[in-house]
Amino acid sequence: MTDPNAIQPSELDQLPDRDPEETAEWQASLDAVTQAAGPHRAAYLMRRTLERAEGAGVVLPKLLETDYVNSIPTAAEPAVPGDEAMEARITAWNRWNAAAMVTRGSKYGVGGHIATFASAAWLYETGFNHFFHGKEGDGSGDQLYIQGHASPGIYARAFLDGRLTEQHLDNFRQEAGGNGLPSYPHPRRLPWLWEFPTVSMGLGPISAIYQARFNRYLTSRGIKDVSDSHVWAFLGDGEMDEPESTTALTLASREGLDNLTFVINCNLQRLDGPVRANFKIVQELEALFRGAGWHVIKTLWGSAWDELFALDTTGALVRRLREVPDAQIQTYQTRDAAYIRQDFFGADPALAEMAKLLSDDKITECFHFSRGGHEARKVFAAYKAALAHKGAPTVILAQTVKGHTLGTGFASKNANHQMKKLSVDEFKQMRDLLELPIADSAFADGQVPYGHPGADSPEVRYLQERRAALGGPAPARRVHPVAPLPAPADKAFAAFDKGSGSQSVATTMAFVRLVKDLVRDKETGKRWVPIVPDEARTFGMESLFPSLGIYSPKGQTYEPVDRDQLMYYKEAKNGQILNEGITEAGSMADFIAASSSYSTHGEAMIPFYIFYSMFGWQRTADQMWQLGDQLGRGFLVGATAGRTTLTGEGLQHADGHSPVIAATNPAALSYDPAFAYEVAAIVKEGLRRMYGQAEPGEDQDVFYYLTVYNEPLPQPAKPSAPGVDEGIVKGLYRFNTAESAGLTVPANAPRIQLLGSGTAIHWALDAQRMLAEEWGVAADVWSATSWGELRRDAMEADAALLRGEERVPYVRRALQGAEGPVLAVSDYMRQVPDQIAQWIEQDYTSLGADGFGLSDTRDAARRHFGVDAQSIVAAALAQLARRGEVKASAVKEAREKYGL
Repeated sequence: MTDPNAIQPSELDQLPDRDPEETAEWQASLDAVTQAAGPHRAAYLMRRTLERAEGAGVVLPKLLETDYVNSIPTAAEPAVPGDEAMEARITAWNRWNAAAMVTRGSKYGVGGHIATFASAAWLYETGFNHFFHGKEGDGSGDQLYIQGHASPGIYARAFLDGRLTEQHLDNFRQEAGGNGLPSYPHPRRLPWLWEFPTVSMGLGPISAIYQARFNRYLTSRGIKDVSDSHVWAFLGDGEMDEPESTTALTLASREGLDNLTFVINCNLQRLDGPVRANFKIVQELEALFRGAGWHVIKTLWGSAWDELFALDTTGALVRRLREVPDAQIQTYQTRDAAYIRQDFFGADPALAEMAKLLSDDKITECFHFSRGGHEARKVFAAYKAALAHKGAPTVILAQTVKGHTLGTGFASKNANHQMKKLSVDEFKQMRDLLELPIADSAFADGQVPYGHPGADSPEVRYLQERRAALGGPAPARRVHPVAPLPAPADKAFAAFDKGSGSQSVATTMAFVRLVKDLVRDKETGKRWVPIVPDEARTFGMESLFPSLGIYSPKGQTYEPVDRDQLMYYKEAKNGQILNEGITEAGSMADFIAASSSYSTHGEAMIPFYIFYSMFGWQRTADQMWQLGDQLGRGFLVGATAGRTTLTGEGLQHADGHSPVIAATNPAALSYDPAFAYEVAAIVKEGLRRMYGQAEPGEDQDVFYYLTVYNEPLPQPAKPSAPGVDEGIVKGLYRFNTAESAGLTVPANAPRIQLLGSGTAIHWALDAQRMLAEEWGVAADVWSATSWGELRRDAMEADAALLRGEERVPYVRRALQGAEGPVLAVSDYMRQVPDQIAQWIEQDYTSLGADGFGLSDTRDAARRHFGVDAQSIVAAALAQLARRGEVKASAVKEAREKYGL
């Protein structure tokens, strides 16, 4: 493995050496010490020398930084194998159409961004022409994480190669009428083009890392050899401030993900102004990535700077570039040569002398236009070096000008991110600069035209030939025609139907037991991807360690401390479990990569990610939206769920609201099962819907969220009444009646319907008994497995009614004829069961755990929130009293009796 932090000889070649003989003497001395006293002594002397230099005021780059120059000097750049002139013309057309698309749409007020792609055009074009592998060749192709704000440029290129029409471009950000283009990379909105949603900034970087890691996982486990796939992530320098952008950098280097390249567009600007006004973002990022173990390539200056570096015999130019802050670099891009001569060159006598040798045009060319990220040859060299580097991931820091080629009104202006259009005169200036054959007469009625050289033009033929050679169009999303996965044997699910007898089993444990059986299935067992954020023992999953193994690219290079135990900690190169450490964001990124493997790689995988329910939707809900956008499939499992079940953990561990957040995600099917057989039935249905034979019109691109509890309780057998299986899936079924529960109630007793979800159904069952035995009230108990699915169905029924179709919501049909009022209770805030309130024909009220959680026993917490069995009894009596079915005094009597 090469050292990613080692300064390559080519980096030093960029700096002129005024005394090569002296340099050679120093190098020879170092070699002699290394040979005579060993590398440790040499390293010691180097550290002491650097400390002395720093103490003496000698200005040196930090150890994790190199000078503010290109890593690959011009002389070391390989020739670009294609037709550079042709590629320049293609890039010009793409620049034009990207700007035209956003400008034309601005009259409708739909917005759009022009400046980002203008700065990054060559970063993409070079990749499309020479590096990015498509999906029509061998393997899976490359995975491209496109910077969201650059989407107009990607659409412009798809227009040039015939994949989009002018009508599509005119419908940019106008999707409601069909044929529209989403604002950013949204696979759910444009599933044939976009693969990865990236514009929720920060999620692209972490997702790219875990995608590269998941590629290795698939290969190591023998699912599919995707070792030829490369992950390219295009990011903004401002985006790197997001914590998710850098949270997994050490994972990438630790696991040697040389199948991953970050390309950071360092135009030195974020949305409001400079990224690091008083500092240097490139140097900061270099130190960050080098420190994390990445290979760093800096592509900063264009070839126009070669003359300046050649004149820098004293190092004054390099020193000045290192000290000038980014905001001043931005200012130079907007000022004339006289200003630059005075402010930049005038700061040092040696530079002032150098400036006398430079024309104003030369100074303007260097400071206004010449950036490494704007030259195909320099970008090509960086990409080739990235692919050649082995043993570590690579980051390319490419310096550009935001708004490049859009004219002086755009380039480097603080407001250019919010500028949505160019005037006709500005377009004409852009046309002349790009040398495009667009006549003045084409600007009819002040409307900027789209430009296209023709379907059979040399430009289009070249573009298509290059893509054909690289495996077809890119970016592109493909859902490969794969047969539905065979359903696991019913035995695994039916084992829970008989209940647990007298044994107490928590639903968290029931889920884990089910998965243990499913991963043994000969057909689909290998496709399960268990994901856990360092809490496997909390959820009782340690028994899976020795049988499945924890994935590690190095296997197990040590003897585990618990090797003599049955459930020892086993890591393996082909391990099936992904144990990510304490990172919910990383675990979600794992889940997203696995959940969309059916499209990315044509291999359906079944991920389940189990986590503290409090730290799922609340902490990583943005990634759940990303998951839905990416059309991912799998099971999210919120374990140790509920506000009152996790005793002693307190406020920040007490989940009383995750189903509310889950209900906001259209792709999420949220369930709160009460019993083990319900867990089994829901997983069975999820496997059928997402991976099996879907019914006509059924959306397979969904994911399931199950809340499971850590409260051990006897698990009942599944009722034999008809409709139970349907009710579990749809969200509601009658578990029992007062009579079927063996309770004695008067013939004309008042009756109430108790709806409970999750662990709350046990309190409802206790209340059912108390109501019968102590108050002469008959209560029927219903299991509400999914308040959210009941609401979704009811809303669809409402929509059908507006279309003139007669359809009754399932929840209304299920409760039709049920006597008395309805009282719903859950271990979540009342907003969760209240999702269905408007569709209940009976009198309806609810109980829930609203407010902050607290540390105490389960009984005390439930009394505190008013959801325990006694509180349910009092609430039921109050509901009946309002209807005149019990005496009003019964409520007061109950409160006094139970100490409420």
